[in-house]
Amino acid sequence: MNRLYIVTGAKGHLGNTIVRMLREEGQQVRGLILPSEEVEEKDGTVYIRGDVRDKKSLQPLFENTQGREIVVIHTAGIVDISNEVSGLLYDVNVNGTRNLVELCIQYRVARLVYVSSVHAIPEKKLRVLQEIDHFSPEEVVGGYAKTKAEATQIVLDAAKQGLDAVVVHPSGILGPYDSTGNHLVQLVKDYIRGKLPACVRGGYDFVDVRDVARGCLAAVEKGKPGECYILSNRHYEIKDVLSIAQEIEGGKKLPVLPMWMARATAPLFQWIAKRRKQRPLYTSYSLYTLSSNDRFSHDKATKELDYHPRDLYQTIRDTVAWIKRGKNKKPLSPSL
Repeated sequence: MNRLYIVTGAKGHLGNTIVRMLREEGQQVRGLILPSEEVEEKDGTVYIRGDVRDKKSLQPLFENTQGREIVVIHTAGIVDISNEVSGLLYDVNVNGTRNLVELCIQYRVARLVYVSSVHAIPEKKLRVLQEIDHFSPEEVVGGYAKTKAEATQIVLDAAKQGLDAVVVHPSGILGPYDSTGNHLVQLVKDYIRGKLPACVRGGYDFVDVRDVARGCLAAVEKGKPGECYILSNRHYEIKDVLSIAQEIEGGKKLPVLPMWMARATAPLFQWIAKRRKQRPLYTSYSLYTLSSNDRFSHDKATKELDYHPRDLYQTIRDTVAWIKRGKNKKPLSPSL
């Protein structure tokens, strides 16, 4: 059967990486982009402008698909490192997912892969965190985590009603191809350009965007309906991330602030970011994340999806190359 991939958030960091990989494989792709987003190159992808908050605007993604196997990969969403659930955050991440799920049911898609987040999984101190089968916003911290938890449960509820859906939970995504302001890419970019004032003590589980993209495509083929898969890597300290960037590109050694000092000076970092017309990297929620339990197990994804994340050195090397190359230049191969 003739397969059609529908990728929401097709100009986002993960979405555009998935689209690149599908185009390399010669697959037919329809990508959802926002009305304000531009298509910079003609790659054979059919881009449709719409907004996940507006269900009617999503209809063209599914039109004229009779006799085709439809696979939907839902990456669209807002990543927010503030602490509150804003109206926009809820509307995009929760209501937008609900709209897409309803359309997947209406058009009887062959499979939906929903990109959730490890933040949707409740933190348990001194435990290795694994996949769970029920999600609640009351059990997680931060606006982003709460909306991803609620949206994930919407998908799993639909799976119980017969929708062929699989959920993936990436950890902190880093890597090339970002043109939309990924916070971790911004961290590397600010450092190599001498704009990062300090480093903080703490770290997180960082994973390459290409490995997550491959994990999403593996979930299409190998994932079990109604199941969740963690797509993580391992813990890296922020100072080690910057040390790798320094080894690759050079740069000065930054002071490493203890967490208590980072929390106390967070308003200063936010003031500096505002002066430079940038988003602040160090907020109360991002600092909480850097000190939270990030021991995620991707054993299930390795066993069932053949998921094997790469060493972060390769990721940072290619991220630096992408930043230096510029988004309008010929990109690195997504298969690397």
